[in-house]
Amino acid sequence: MMLNSRSFAWLLLSCCLSCRAFMVPGSGFQSPMMMREMASSRPRVAPLQMGLDMVTYMRVEWIAAALVTNQTPRTADVCLQLGCEDGRAVTFIPRTIDKLITSTVEPDGILPVAIERQLRQQEKTRNAGRVDIVNQRADDLKETADESVDVVISLAACDRMVEKGLDWKKSVQEAARVLKPGGRLLFVEPPEIDGVSYLDYLANLSVQTLSAEGEELNEEPFPVFEPMGYDDVDLVLKPHVAGIVIKSQDAGLTKTEREMKEKNLEQERYAEISISAFERGLKKRKRKKKGAVDSAEASP
Repeated sequence: MMLNSRSFAWLLLSCCLSCRAFMVPGSGFQSPMMMREMASSRPRVAPLQMGLDMVTYMRVEWIAAALVTNQTPRTADVCLQLGCEDGRAVTFIPRTIDKLITSTVEPDGILPVAIERQLRQQEKTRNAGRVDIVNQRADDLKETADESVDVVISLAACDRMVEKGLDWKKSVQEAARVLKPGGRLLFVEPPEIDGVSYLDYLANLSVQTLSAEGEELNEEPFPVFEPMGYDDVDLVLKPHVAGIVIKSQDAGLTKTEREMKEKNLEQERYAEISISAFERGLKKRKRKKKGAVDSAEASP
């Protein structure tokens, strides 16, 4: 079979592309065989995985920023974040916060260097409150004292705790322990985690008071949190709920102590009523006396 010049050129080119010996180093031509060999010899890289889809992630981010910024009391000084993921919380909290305490979802309780670097960078950029880097698990805040925190924030941290083998329920209990009476827990979390409703767990969380000897008293458990409000996060692919609960002022008190507190409050109310009544009577007598004096001066 006779080949013309064009057919011969195509035949030569195909031979070059299929043979490694005819490849020019650094050239852009690679045969399918070489491409398969290179692909098989290339080290495999784990694909990047995100806990949330981009739509849910951006929406939850926006809601979390608005919640923390607007619902953190301006009188609060200390804030603690459950499961620090990066340095965003530094920009969310108001400038009135003096200290932000960290915690991590890592099983060993050590905050990753990358997250610490981001926190320090945001701290330097914002130039407001101090970031207190504390190596403690989100479900075991062992480095934080009881009733020493004004605000605890939990921003999409429960799913990450479950992935790392931490107990998200224990993190809520720890938040209740470190919060001051009247302190706030601000959260943006999935409505259900491992088949358990997040809101129901908050509502049903109670504390069993102990006697001076450390024994449990035979009393009805008292709820720790008082609900302030919550709402579903809309425009997301994965459901989330955002809300606020307040630690009860009476959390940790025995039944007798609560009754005594209520009795004292009632006595204080009666005292205020008595003082107000006395002041009103005193003003009334002064006006009556002044009226009598004016009438006497006006008479001939």
